[in-house]
Amino acid sequence: MTLELAVRWAEIILGVAIFQQSLELLRGLAWEKTLGLVRAGLAILLMLGFQPLLIELALLGTAAVLISRYRGPYNGGSDTMTLLVLLCLCLSHLAPTRYWQEIALGYLAIQLTLSYFQSGWVKLVNAQWRSGEALQQVFALSAYPVSNAVREWAQKPGLLWVMTWAVIAFELLFPLALLNQTMLFIALFIAGLFHLANACLFGLNRFFWIWPAAYPVIIWFQQRMMEIM
Repeated sequence: MTLELAVRWAEIILGVAIFQQSLELLRGLAWEKTLGLVRAGLAILLMLGFQPLLIELALLGTAAVLISRYRGPYNGGSDTMTLLVLLCLCLSHLAPTRYWQEIALGYLAIQLTLSYFQSGWVKLVNAQWRSGEALQQVFALSAYPVSNAVREWAQKPGLLWVMTWAVIAFELLFPLALLNQTMLFIALFIAGLFHLANACLFGLNRFFWIWPAAYPVIIWFQQRMMEIM
């Protein structure tokens, strides 16, 4: 995948993610509805590829408004990842040379890799996660409106222990996928299924689009890394 194609695909998926996020604001106060409509319109233009640099700068401006209003990311990790992808893509357009374009996108790819690895490491050093108790509490005490069938999974500690260690192992081993293109495609497919499962089970739908927005970039990065090596 070329750098240009990776950026285009990343912008399309990012546009979908921001459009989805913007719809949430339409249920808020008048100024939130207005901002939501503005962001939704900008997201559509980004998907269409219309003046991506200007659109991304405008989206960064609206993000700054939200951060100022809520004194931090509006929705935690998904908003933080949105800002990271948006900023790196914007920097890739502002970069004066190809070298600095690659630096901006390479940083995004490394941060995506670390996001999985760090998540696995945090679970590994936490006794409640190692025992499966943490995941059991997630199913039993989720604040999201999940079904009773999903909550019943909390009564299956053996299954949750296996699921916990499967997630920990995958997240810790994710960086190794950079060593082989086939391994990377498999890892990204599994990661995408993981985000989809979280969206279906717990309503964490924001994560399903924003993490894959960086996938085209990491695919380019892996290919570029193999060329250098």
